[in-house]
Amino acid sequence: MPTEQEFMLPQVTFSTFVLSLASSALVQLGEVPNPETNALQEDLKMAKHTIDMLEMLQEKTRNGLDDEEKKLLDGVLYEVRMKYVIKTR
Repeated sequence: MPTEQEFMLPQVTFSTFVLSLASSALVQLGEVPNPETNALQEDLKMAKHTIDMLEMLQEKTRNGLDDEEKKLLDGVLYEVRMKYVIKTR
C-alpha cells in the first residue's frame, strides 16, 4: 500500500507547470517512455498542440516572468521545438 509521501505532488509553481507541459511534449514526441505504458509512442499532432500551449504561455506571460522563469520557458521551448522539427523532417 502506498505511503502518504508517495501521494505527495510537487508544489504548483510556474516552473513545475512548464516542466509538466515539457514532459508531456517529450512523451508525445517519443523521446521518453509513456509513464502509463512504459513504451515509446509518437503523437506528433499532440506534441505540436503542447508546443503551441507553451508558446501561448510564453506570449501571455512575456512581461510577467522573473529571469529564471523566462530562462526555463525559453529553454524548454527551444528543446521541444528542435525535437519536433527533427521528427517532422
